[in-house]
Amino acid sequence: MSAFAAPIAEQIWDMKYRFKDADGTPRDVTVEDTWRRIAKDLAKVEKDPAAWEERFYAALEDFKYLPAGRITAGAGTARQVTLFNCFVMGTVPDSMGGIFDMLKEAALTMQQGGGIGYDFSTIRPKGADVKGVAADASGPLSFMDVWDAMCRTIMSAGSRRGAMMATMRCDHPDIEEFIAAKSDPARLRMFNMSVLVTDPFMEAVKADGSWDLVFGDEVYRTVQARDLWNRIMRATYDYAEPGVIFIDRINEANNLNYCETIAATNPCGEQPLPPYGACLLGSINLARLVSDPFEAAAALDEAALDDLVAVAVRMMDNVVDASKFPLEAQAREAQAKRRIGLGVTGLADALLMVGLRYGSDEAARQTERWLHRIARAAYLASVQLAKEKGAFPLFDAEGYLASGTMQGMDDDVRAAVREHGIRNALLTSIAPTGTISLYAGNVSSGIEPVFAYAYTRKVLQKDGSRTEEEVVDYAVQLWREKFGDRDLPDYFVNAQTLSPADHVKMQAAAQKWVDSSISKTINCPEDISFDAFKDVYMQAWDSGCKGCTTYRPNAVTGSVLSVAEDKPAETAPEVITTDAAEPQQPHGDVIYMSEPLDRPNELEGNTYKVKWPDSEHALYITINDIVLNGHRRPFEVFINSKNMEHFAWTVALTRMISAVFRRGGDVSFVVEELKAVFDPRGGAWMRGKYIPSILAAIGGVIEQHMIATGFIAGEGMGLKSDPQAQVVGLEGARGQACTSCGQYDMRMVEGCMTCGSCGYSKCG
Repeated sequence: MSAFAAPIAEQIWDMKYRFKDADGTPRDVTVEDTWRRIAKDLAKVEKDPAAWEERFYAALEDFKYLPAGRITAGAGTARQVTLFNCFVMGTVPDSMGGIFDMLKEAALTMQQGGGIGYDFSTIRPKGADVKGVAADASGPLSFMDVWDAMCRTIMSAGSRRGAMMATMRCDHPDIEEFIAAKSDPARLRMFNMSVLVTDPFMEAVKADGSWDLVFGDEVYRTVQARDLWNRIMRATYDYAEPGVIFIDRINEANNLNYCETIAATNPCGEQPLPPYGACLLGSINLARLVSDPFEAAAALDEAALDDLVAVAVRMMDNVVDASKFPLEAQAREAQAKRRIGLGVTGLADALLMVGLRYGSDEAARQTERWLHRIARAAYLASVQLAKEKGAFPLFDAEGYLASGTMQGMDDDVRAAVREHGIRNALLTSIAPTGTISLYAGNVSSGIEPVFAYAYTRKVLQKDGSRTEEEVVDYAVQLWREKFGDRDLPDYFVNAQTLSPADHVKMQAAAQKWVDSSISKTINCPEDISFDAFKDVYMQAWDSGCKGCTTYRPNAVTGSVLSVAEDKPAETAPEVITTDAAEPQQPHGDVIYMSEPLDRPNELEGNTYKVKWPDSEHALYITINDIVLNGHRRPFEVFINSKNMEHFAWTVALTRMISAVFRRGGDVSFVVEELKAVFDPRGGAWMRGKYIPSILAAIGGVIEQHMIATGFIAGEGMGLKSDPQAQVVGLEGARGQACTSCGQYDMRMVEGCMTCGSCGYSKCG
C-alpha cells in the first residue's frame, strides 16, 4: 500500500523531494526512505541518536509533521545546501560601495535558493545631494531596478526561482514612487513589495492629520496621511501591490525587541527578521490529527498534538546546527537566536472534519484555541531543550519577558522561561504550504480556506499522451469515503464563497498565538467597491493583524480558476492552436508560459555540424532541451564558428531563438520562419536538397532535432506562424498558465501566486 493519499502527492514527492543521484537514479525508493533520511540526519546531534531517530520518523510518518521543502529535499543528502527558507539581508548603507556590497550578498544568497527581504528606506531619496561628487541621488527605486535585474540574471544562470521582498517606510520621501512602481507591468517583477506602516501613521489616517516625509533629520515635504493611505489602497486595489506591514506592532510584539529592530520580512511576509536574520519553517498537519471526522465525537487529539509539537520543535532546533548558510553573518545570527517557525497546515480541513464553517465565530474561537495549544506546547518544549542543551546565546530573561508577545503568554510558561531560559527565541510562524500540502494529500494550505473541493488536471505522460486525474481536497475525499455521494453539508465553504471579513477574522484569531507572522491572502471579489476594499485593511489593523495581503482579480492581476458551486470538479480546457489556412496536429507539450521558464542546472542536448559550401569554417549548433512532465521540448540554442564574420549575427540569433523557446508553447514555428529565409546571393545544395540560405540550414537542423525528440511529428509539420497572439485572448479569460507545469490553475495563496496542480510558487 502506498503512503500517498493521491497521485498528485506522489508526483510532488518525486519531482521535488525525492533524493536522486545526478543522473536521476532514485536514492529514496519510497517516501518512507525520505522520512528515514530526514530523521537520521536530524538525530545525529543527539546523545541517543537511534532513539531520537525513531521519534523523528514517527512524527514524519503519515505526513503528520511536514518540514519545509528545503529540509525535506536537503536533509541527509550531504549536499552543500541551506535548509533555511527565509532571509532578510543586512541593512543597506547609503553609499554606492555599500549598496553594491549588499547586491553581492543578495546574489550569493539567492544562488543557494534563499528567498530574501530588504528594507530600502535607508537609501536617500531621489534628488538628494550626494556629497563629494556634485550630483543628485537617483533614489532607492533605481537601485531596486538593479536588484531586480540581478535576480533575473541568477534565474537565467540556472538557480531556482528567486524571490524578494522590498519594504519602504511610510515616511520615506520616495514612498509615493514606491507605491506606484507596480503600475508599470514590466518593472520590478522579481519583487513582492510592502509598505512599512507605523502606529503614528495609522493614527494620522484615522484623524485625517498631516504626515511628514523625512530622511534623516530633514523634512522633505508634508502630505495628508489619509491621501497617502488612499494611494496605497488604490494601488493595491488596481494591481495587488504593495502589501501592508504594521511594523511598530511587529517590533512591539517581538520577543527580541531588547536586542534587535525589524524593518523587513521574507518574501511572503510570515517571517519579520532583523538584518541577516534567517528562519527555518515546518508545519503541523492538523488534518491528520482529527479523530472520528464528521461524526458527533469528532475532535482534534490534543495530547497527540502536544507530543507532535514537542518533537517538531526538537527537530527544527537540530536543523539550526545541521544547515549550511550562504553567508557567515547569517550563520552567526541563526546560532545566536535559534529562531524557528513552526506553523500549521490543513486548518480548514480540520475545521470541516469537526463540523465548523471556516470564517464563523466558532471556527475563529476553535482556531485560537488550537493555536494557543500549539504555542504552549512549543514554548514548553523549547524550555525543556534549554534545560538540556542551554538557552539561546542572547537570552535575557527580563528583556525577553517584557516583550508584547510574552506579556500575553500563560503565567506557567512565563515562569518556566524565567527559571530555565528558552532554547529558541521565536517559535511560531504560519508559512506558505502550497507544495507540501499537495505532497501531504492535498490538505488545505496553511490557515487558508479550501480553494476548491475538486478539480481536474491534465497530466502529460512520458509517451506524450495526456491523462486526466481528479484532485480532491483531503477532507472532501474523507467525506466521500465515509458517505459516498451524499451532499456536502452547508458548513463546507471554500475561497470562492467567503467574504473578506471572514478571512480577516480567521487571520486575527491565529495571529494572537503566533509570535512571528502569518502568510495569508484575503480574497476579494472583483466587484468589491473601493471603500469596502479599504475597510478590509482597516479591519486587519483594528483586529490586531501584523500585516495584510489581498487579492482582487482584475485585468491587471489576471483571473484565477473559477470553481462552479454545482460541479464536483472543474476542468481547465486544453489549448490546441491551429493555423487558419491548414489544419495542424497538436505539437509536443503545448504549454503557454506567462513568464520565462527557469533553467535547470543540467539539460539534455545534442550538437550538430553544418558545413556551408564555399565557407572556410563549419557551424556547430547545440540544442538543449528541458523535460516538462516527462516530455522533452527545446529550451536553448548555441551556434559556434571560428568565422568571426558570423559572430554578431549568430549571437543575436541564438539569444532570440532561446528567448522564444523559454516562453513555452508550440515554438515549432521558429523552424518554418528560418527555413523560409532566402539569401539573395543564392543558396546551396546539401544532401540532395536546395537550401535557400545558411539560416534555412540552421532551421533544418532545429527541425530534425525536434523530430528526433518527438516535439513535432515529421518534416514540414511545424506551425507556419506564431500562435502566441491567438492564446493571449484565452489567457485573460482563464488566468495565467503555470510556468512549471502549464496548467491554468494559478491562484493567489498565502500572499503568492501558486499553482494548484503542481505546487509551483512564484515566491519559491
